[in-house]
Amino acid sequence: MNEKEKKIDDKFSRKKIFAYGIGQFSDTIALEMFSFFIFTFYYAVVGLNINLITIVFIIWSVWNAINDPLLGALSDRTKTKWGRRKPYIIISIIPLCVVMIFLWIPPRNSEINTFIYFLIMVILFDLTYTLYDLNYASLFPEMFKNLEDRARAGAIKQLFTVIGLIFAFIGPTLFIPKLDDPKYYAEYGQAGIFMSIIIAVGAILMIIFGIKERKEYLKDAEEALSLLNSLKFSLKNKSFRIFIVANLAYWYVIGILPTIVPLYGSFVLNIGEGESILLGLMLGLSFISAGFFMIFWRYIAVRIGMKKGYMLCQIIFIATLFPFMLIKKILSAFIAFFFVGLGLAGALMLGDILLSAIIDEDELNTGLRREGGYYGINALITKLSTIFVILSINIVFNSVGWTVFTPENVSEEIIFGLRSLIFIFPAIALIIGFIVMSRFPITKEKYLQIKKEVEKLHEEKKESISSD
Repeated sequence: MNEKEKKIDDKFSRKKIFAYGIGQFSDTIALEMFSFFIFTFYYAVVGLNINLITIVFIIWSVWNAINDPLLGALSDRTKTKWGRRKPYIIISIIPLCVVMIFLWIPPRNSEINTFIYFLIMVILFDLTYTLYDLNYASLFPEMFKNLEDRARAGAIKQLFTVIGLIFAFIGPTLFIPKLDDPKYYAEYGQAGIFMSIIIAVGAILMIIFGIKERKEYLKDAEEALSLLNSLKFSLKNKSFRIFIVANLAYWYVIGILPTIVPLYGSFVLNIGEGESILLGLMLGLSFISAGFFMIFWRYIAVRIGMKKGYMLCQIIFIATLFPFMLIKKILSAFIAFFFVGLGLAGALMLGDILLSAIIDEDELNTGLRREGGYYGINALITKLSTIFVILSINIVFNSVGWTVFTPENVSEEIIFGLRSLIFIFPAIALIIGFIVMSRFPITKEKYLQIKKEVEKLHEEKKESISSD
């Protein structure tokens, strides 16, 4: 590729950044509405026993062990005139939006019927969401090829994450006056319909204006590894093994915070009926501040590298969560949530950049781009965090006598349990992640060398395609 062609190619990529980022808006709304509301809805509003909810989440996670890597390997092996990723994104949108409605209208005639319905819906949610999310995420390292572009695109992508989170946290509270009150069962269904429409609009805009699949990766589909070989080769990669453990710790924290915040708000902060929007605003504030802190982490990623930046983020994240052991007032909670955004921003931005670097390293070793396989296995591992989240809640709730939701009888032990789920458990996870990440082998200097070799390999692939 001559210099003129390279400039045109890079300019085209920059024009796609904003449109590509819109897809993250829909992605975030779907995942975070599920994460933020699903536990409180089935535990407090529907009245399902905590132990049955735990069983659902564990079975769901086992399903992920099949679903995510299978769809990732399938995506890598797909070759159509529309590309490898785009067809799956298109076919996932309507089913995902339909499931996002049915999640919130379970039968309540018997506990066993509710249990079965809940199980089926979360499996269908994961299938349709993964079909969209995995292929959307796999486009990131393909479209944006160097650290600077990835940092810039990552910042825009996470800006749309912030906007999506605000919609996900605040939108449903416009319909639901009190998140843990059974009398607002129907309002959850109304919120589901509204949010599904928003998801569809964002995804369609991204498909029309924001997807670019590079020609040099088309032949990779013909040589892509089978599912078992993809798993074997990915897990042999030391960089990837270390990353998924550290990333698991992050997703445990990101998973447990929105899950427990509705109950924390009601019983620690005493947020009452008609004030549920305050919970949405608090969580929304943490991600609004994360949008501002993206600039800081983008600078850190370029200045000291991905590895050191990730480790610094873990330390800061622990510090920002500590106040939740002490706060009692709503104003204090708003301040605390603002600073949580500092840890969240680093986790969201640096995770994509680290995994992109691992995929680049893998391409040098195998000659193939295997984004789908890596993102699929990463999704499997990070979704295992759901098991740890629900087991943590199960252990705490059973130990404090809250197996069945009883809002009229909340003891000091329950209050401490809610506090520990927001700070003590996440802090332990982040400490483990910090220790593991200290062994990550891709330093700033090694990454620069990988990029030079990858760019050379891509030029060779383009020349091969041109000669064909």
